[in-house]
Amino acid sequence: MMITVQTTINAPIHIVWEKWTTPAHIQNWNFASPDWHCPKATTNLQVGGEFHYEMAARDGSMSFDFWGTYLEINPEQSLHIYIGDGRNMQVTFETIEAGTKVTEHFEPENQNPEDLQQEGWQMILNNFKSYVEAQ
Repeated sequence: MMITVQTTINAPIHIVWEKWTTPAHIQNWNFASPDWHCPKATTNLQVGGEFHYEMAARDGSMSFDFWGTYLEINPEQSLHIYIGDGRNMQVTFETIEAGTKVTEHFEPENQNPEDLQQEGWQMILNNFKSYVEAQ
């Protein structure tokens, strides 16, 4: 079972790809709500390389490392990722008339209901869209 979230961004695919894969940009959009943030992001964008995104509550009450390993990279097309907790994730980037469609497919974790996971990931993707379009 995979959960899917997606959005269409009014920007060319090369800009969407850059803002998705560059740590300085990731820190500006990778959170689901304003009371969270991503104070640190690193990425080694190569097969076998890892990314690490520190996800933290702004009030300092909680933080965790969301990380994974790149299994397959097709620049400006797709990423296949093995998330650190053992789940698979795929992200696709597609040029369409309205700009770039970004679709994420990920295996759900067992701690939260699937609809809550889908909502949270969609909120992060919506932040990404807003960030890219505001640039």
